[in-house]
Amino acid sequence: MSNSVDILLVEDNPGDVRLTEEAFKDGRLANNLHVVTDGIEALDFLYQRGEYEDAPRPDLVLLDLNLPRKNGDEVLEDLKDDTELASIPVIVLTSSKAEEDIVTSYQLHANAYLTKPVDPDEFVDVVQSFERFWLEIVCLPPEEA
Repeated sequence: MSNSVDILLVEDNPGDVRLTEEAFKDGRLANNLHVVTDGIEALDFLYQRGEYEDAPRPDLVLLDLNLPRKNGDEVLEDLKDDTELASIPVIVLTSSKAEEDIVTSYQLHANAYLTKPVDPDEFVDVVQSFERFWLEIVCLPPEEA
C-alpha cells in the first residue's frame, strides 16, 4: 500500500465527523479523510459523478447506517453489487446496536460492524483501534482488484 490512504467517511452527524477527524489526525499513518453527509453523496463520490468527478477511489469506507436521502444499507448494497467497487472494504460505524442492523450489514457484505460509543474519548479510541487494524495490519486490495 502507498504511504497515504484515502478513506471515505459517510456521516451526517457533525460531532461524529469532528471526532473521527481528530482521531485520524492523531494517528500514525498519513491518510486523506473525505467526508460526505448522505447516501446519495456517497455514491456520487464512489462513482466520481458531479462535483466528485476527480475524487480518488477510497481504500476503505466508513459508513453510518442512519443517513438522509439514501440510508447506509442501500449504499452498502449498491457498492457491493458493483463489480468495480465491491472489493473496497466497508466498515459500518453506527450508533445502532440492534441485532437486525448487524445481521443485515453482514448479509450485505460489510467487512466489519462497529458501534459508536457515546463517550467522546471512547469514540476516538474506537476509531484509532480501527485505524491500527485496517491500515497497519490488514492487507487491502489494490485498486485494480
